[in-house]
Amino acid sequence: MDRRTFVSLTGGVAGALSITGCQVTRTLPEAKRRPRVRMTVGTQRSPTTDEMLMYFRRHGVEHICGYPETDGWTGPRLQQLRERCELHGISLDMVQFPFMSSSHIDRADRKAIMLGQDPERQKEIDEACEIIRRCSEAGIPAIKYNLSLLGVLRTDPTRGRGGTSYSTWRLVDANPNTETRAGEVAADEMWERITYFLERVIPVAEEYDIRLACHPHDPGVPPEGFHGIARVLGTVDGLKKFVNIKESSHHGLNLCLGTAAEMLENPAEEIHDVIRYFGSRRKIFNIHFRNILGRRDDFQEVFPDEGDMDMVRVMMTLKEVDYPYMVMPDHMPRHPDDPNGRQAFAFGYGYIKGLIQAIDTLA
Repeated sequence: MDRRTFVSLTGGVAGALSITGCQVTRTLPEAKRRPRVRMTVGTQRSPTTDEMLMYFRRHGVEHICGYPETDGWTGPRLQQLRERCELHGISLDMVQFPFMSSSHIDRADRKAIMLGQDPERQKEIDEACEIIRRCSEAGIPAIKYNLSLLGVLRTDPTRGRGGTSYSTWRLVDANPNTETRAGEVAADEMWERITYFLERVIPVAEEYDIRLACHPHDPGVPPEGFHGIARVLGTVDGLKKFVNIKESSHHGLNLCLGTAAEMLENPAEEIHDVIRYFGSRRKIFNIHFRNILGRRDDFQEVFPDEGDMDMVRVMMTLKEVDYPYMVMPDHMPRHPDDPNGRQAFAFGYGYIKGLIQAIDTLA
């Protein structure tokens, strides 16, 4: 959406507002007011310390995915973490399973669920179920996780605006011959392992009213797999199959828009149908608000305002499906002057918050 189109969409809003001093009030009759946008700016940056919580609050972030300390997974410690967030005016909306991250199989200590290794697999599932119970006890409503063996695949970074470094994936530049300790894992095996996990964990999530949000595979790879491993959650069809394995209002996606775009040939247009499909079915529990330049098998991760997807339109599609949870920046470009990424993510928080406020005024 270009500036002229956006101004034409928002220009009529001025007539619906009256300004007195510094206060802006709506003058539309109550019956004609549109429902408020329910989504909020969020983050998954760590650690969840007082320093970081103050940083989030300064930049308008009032909802987060938090990170307990290593020994902080008891019910009382999780409750203490939630209360610490609340002291800073921040809601602890989500945590992440501590052993189900996006790490590569060869760099991970615990991957029995995705390796299909028993009895270790069942032990990890039992631990996941116990964490679900403890989150419920502590008043934390959602958990995000990954079901991945290859982690986040990238080739050499490329240069971006202002001397930044863009995370980049070009399949033609990647070495396809590397082996991992997982060995050969075909699509049927991947689905068996995913299904085994879901059938045992989703009923517990239902019982304790905890939403489980799974991140797609990043990026998708050819159908025959990569490094011997099929990535079944690396296509839109794969994600559709995933959410239908176990029908439940507590089983859904951490929908990374960048990763979804990486599955598509024409992300600028196709991303909206992806959002509508999963959003209309209430299967989106968290949004990573990422943009890319490029398409499947060849892309750069860029700032949200410079990619191929029109993020104003994307935000309006999220509003269309009444998406109600966090929208968070992720994989922001890097720069030596910003070694911990706080500058880049502050830009991301402000960009998201501004878009949410803008579309909230649109009829």
